[in-house]
Amino acid sequence: MRKSMHIAILVGVMICMTASFGFAEYAAAGKDNFPYFQFGCLVLGGMFIVSLKQRFPQIYMKEAVGSFALYTVLVALFTNPVVDAIRLMVQ
Repeated sequence: MRKSMHIAILVGVMICMTASFGFAEYAAAGKDNFPYFQFGCLVLGGMFIVSLKQRFPQIYMKEAVGSFALYTVLVALFTNPVVDAIRLMVQ
């Protein structure tokens, strides 16, 4: 019961992070320039972390959530709106 509860919480957190990534990118880039490839990579990475958590119960909940949060930031850094914003800040 506890393992399935942890998996459910982990999936809920991942859905919230993925939805916030999608909303932020849609607001920044618009409908025509939405980064579908990065969104797909984010979804696949979340599925990979969930499968690791199911297979290895020694992984703590905070570690799984933290690794997905860092992965989300890493994916977001390599989208066009973020690269353009960084380019404007550097100039």
